[in-house]
Amino acid sequence: MINKYYFIDKFDIDNISKQDKHTIIIYRNYNLVKQDESLLIKINKYCKKKSIKFYLSNNIKLAIKLNLDGSYIPSFNKNFTHLSYSYKKNFKIIGSAHNLKEIRIKEKQDVKEIVLSSLYKKNKNFLGINRFKNLAKLSNKKVVALGGISHKNLKKLRLLSQLDFAGISFFRKKKAP
Repeated sequence: MINKYYFIDKFDIDNISKQDKHTIIIYRNYNLVKQDESLLIKINKYCKKKSIKFYLSNNIKLAIKLNLDGSYIPSFNKNFTHLSYSYKKNFKIIGSAHNLKEIRIKEKQDVKEIVLSSLYKKNKNFLGINRFKNLAKLSNKKVVALGGISHKNLKKLRLLSQLDFAGISFFRKKKAP
């Protein structure tokens, strides 16, 4: 089973409805000062109806309160307060990292999976295939690939023995020319 992590910043029913049950929706909107709980409840209800898991980024306490499937801790969050929270057995916490130092922090934060970026996208966090493989080997946590993954290079993930991946543009519907 291949898990696909889809990062969204708004509720777009058209895009979410096209996802299969192995897609996990992660809502992250860092532009908001306070999360709109009614919107999160609406997204969660829709995802439950479609058998899609729904995670909230950077607010574990709210994710627990709203009975979401999990939470995502971004690489810039170095906080450990969530370790004192109690949550249901199936609640899953994942986190992102770009280097070994951040991987170690995510391991101490007790995340179940680490989203490692950037695999293909040439930005300031660009790893490439070899550095990605080497960093992934340094953790005993499950690693998820992120960054520049497209339908064209999706098969290359097998080179990494990597099937789970995360993205944004991969999941968006193509617009007609």
